[in-house]
Amino acid sequence: MKFTEYFYFTKQRSDRAGIKAEWIEQTFNKPDYEELQSDGRIRRWAFIEEANKFLRVIILEDKETIHNAFFDSSFKLKKD
Repeated sequence: MKFTEYFYFTKQRSDRAGIKAEWIEQTFNKPDYEELQSDGRIRRWAFIEEANKFLRVIILEDKETIHNAFFDSSFKLKKD
């Protein structure tokens, strides 16, 4: 996995500092849900049991660079 400069900058925010690297890796590799944005970026969500929240990870069009990661309090897992 690679990371953008924006990711490193926002990782310093107090609301994101507690997000563990293994949670980001889990969401990147084994998401519970994935969605393609209109700009080509990919959104992936995974439920993090330890935090009792869904983590959203935004991946660039290259499918390997993480641009953003944050807990998404408004996300509800969609039923197919």
